Amino acid sequence: MPSTSSNSTSQNRKLSLERAVMAFAGFMMLVSLGLTVWLSPHFIWLSVFVGANLFQSAFSGFCPAAILMAKLGIKTQAQLTHEELTHKALSQ
Repeated sequence: MPSTSSNSTSQNRKLSLERAVMAFAGFMMLVSLGLTVWLSPHFIWLSVFVGANLFQSAFSGFCPAAILMAKLGIKTQAQLTHEELTHKALSQ
């Protein structure tokens, strides 16, 4: 159940790295499905690649998309929470 506090609302407005990776993986799966249906059945291999990468990253923690997104400046949920708490402490 979503919290109605202002703290959780302000954190949910920012896209964390973890949520960005999930959104990107979902988007890539939908693109792959569309390409498979409308262009060529060989695009199913893109779905296989995305699914296999999600599976291996669950166990190894290695995710190329997360590394790239972190380099682009997307922050983890822990970093966003830390920033929020620091901002709150400084504003008091």
